[in-house]
Amino acid sequence: MRRFSAEYLEHTRRGMWADGREALADLELAGRRRVLDVGCGTGELTRVLDAEAPPDATVIGVDADPDLLRVAREETGLPYVAGDATRLPVPDGAVDLAVCQALLINLPEPTAAVRELARVSSDLVAAIEPDNAAVTVTSTVDAEERLEREAREAYLQGVDTDVALGDRVREAFAAAGVGEIRTRRYVHEKRVAAPYAEPALTAAARKASGAGLADHREELIAATSESAYDDLRRRWREMGREVVDAIGDDEYERVERVPFDVTVGRVE
Repeated sequence: MRRFSAEYLEHTRRGMWADGREALADLELAGRRRVLDVGCGTGELTRVLDAEAPPDATVIGVDADPDLLRVAREETGLPYVAGDATRLPVPDGAVDLAVCQALLINLPEPTAAVRELARVSSDLVAAIEPDNAAVTVTSTVDAEERLEREAREAYLQGVDTDVALGDRVREAFAAAGVGEIRTRRYVHEKRVAAPYAEPALTAAARKASGAGLADHREELIAATSESAYDDLRRRWREMGREVVDAIGDDEYERVERVPFDVTVGRVE
């Protein structure tokens, strides 16, 4: 399974459910009693589930990374346990909803994890997975759109899991014996415009240093070459300096749209 830092997860999931909770309607959260958030990371979705479930419901997060769990415990105060998504430390049918977000795209065998979610749930299984091939970026810095597209295409070629899973999660659900499958799409839109908040300034600085691109260095080199990666990083840093300058002039705007498919099924 691919692993990520708390900083990376905070950047990619920031504000995801601020205005999109209607996409979670099929999870029937108002009627849940026991909910398990599998691969919870730093607990962003766990907090949403806890807020939407009844006050007396139990919502627990589970993740294999102790560093992420430590951040989740500090920031949410909710219960978390350590465990692998394909070997959950939970009895059969112990919860009535087992859900994951951006987990299956990072697993070599997504169906194995779905089977485990179905084992521990007595009712619903849900997966919220992005289609990274359909991400779009618009920016007032022209080079940013071009380089984002170039980097994304290389990343999709170099990564060793299906990070564009999207609504094809349905296939994993069906293979795991989950029925009554339904899917709805939610587009997470991240906007940057003046006045600029601290996260926008941090993101711009990471562009200018090349740090943001370096998060995916291994996948980019696998798809191209080390020299091609170095050239891309050089151009990426130049673009980052343009972004920093545009922010200084209050002229920078950026919109990133990431489509997520919320797939829900019932344990038969």
